[in-house]
Amino acid sequence: MRFLLMTVICSALIFSCNSNKTPDISGIKADLTTRRFERDFFELDSNQLPAQLEAVIAKYPSFGENFLATILNVDPKWSGDTAVNYIRGFLLSYRPVFDSAQKVFADFSPYEKEIEKALRYTKYYFPQYKVPSKIITYIGPLDGYGDILDADVFIVGLHQHLGKKFSMYSNALVRETYPDYISARFEPAYIPVNCMKNIVSDLYPEKEEDKSLVVQMVEKGKRLFILQKLLPATDEYMLIGYTEKQWKESSKRQAQIWNLFIQNNFLQSIDYNIIKNYIGESPKTQELGDASPGNIGAFCGWQIVNKYMDKFPETTLTQLMSTDAETVFQQAKYKP
Repeated sequence: MRFLLMTVICSALIFSCNSNKTPDISGIKADLTTRRFERDFFELDSNQLPAQLEAVIAKYPSFGENFLATILNVDPKWSGDTAVNYIRGFLLSYRPVFDSAQKVFADFSPYEKEIEKALRYTKYYFPQYKVPSKIITYIGPLDGYGDILDADVFIVGLHQHLGKKFSMYSNALVRETYPDYISARFEPAYIPVNCMKNIVSDLYPEKEEDKSLVVQMVEKGKRLFILQKLLPATDEYMLIGYTEKQWKESSKRQAQIWNLFIQNNFLQSIDYNIIKNYIGESPKTQELGDASPGNIGAFCGWQIVNKYMDKFPETTLTQLMSTDAETVFQQAKYKP
């Protein structure tokens, strides 16, 4: 399982990549179907678990086995009785999560439609990329995996989309893995965002290399730029994982944020202890106050890429991604 995550006229691609106009995708199709694994799984009769479980696993080739081994962590070395009792215990203890999910997602079609539309944009911008054709929904451990991209299927963990006020997210074990600032995004509306983030990561995996802070910022910004192209109707704060208030404040305070990097000569730093303060998940940016968001480097990188694409509007998304990040930074001349 992978965890994350030329029929279009070329001139149209070139024109649309940074045009403010949303491209016409009405002639592009992306077939997508949804299968509700969690319903089949939680309908198992605990008194006939081995036989019924085997039937459900066979109904979901590949995912079923991966669900048991990777998501539930059922050890293949366990005896049959041990495995059955473990699964039976999960079904019992997670029944309230399943029941809540069935209320929140009684109708999954709105999310399927939004993802399907995003896939049509994906095919528009990246016609050679094979987009997924299926969605499989499931319920897993609250402190475990969430949304996954595997081959040609989106695997959506409904247990991480029950609303930020869902009571079980406040459990201490869950909060160790997903603190409040992350579980605040455990809303249904983030399903398409997470799915398309996984697509972007699949298109352009980030490499683990020693890079300067500004290069990492721009690389994050490139991917956020693409994500916005695939989800043009989605609010920017959701794409980066901020609250709406954090996005508005960050947008208004761009000059102050940028000065943080300039005055401290951080941009060309390759010191991990510095970089980690500004790239990736964190509850806040220390120097900007308790109400500030983390990952402020990605925010600045996104603004740099926006500036670059404003200057070079005929750059395609593939050209953007192949352009050296330092070149993007230098040519953007970002000075808020």
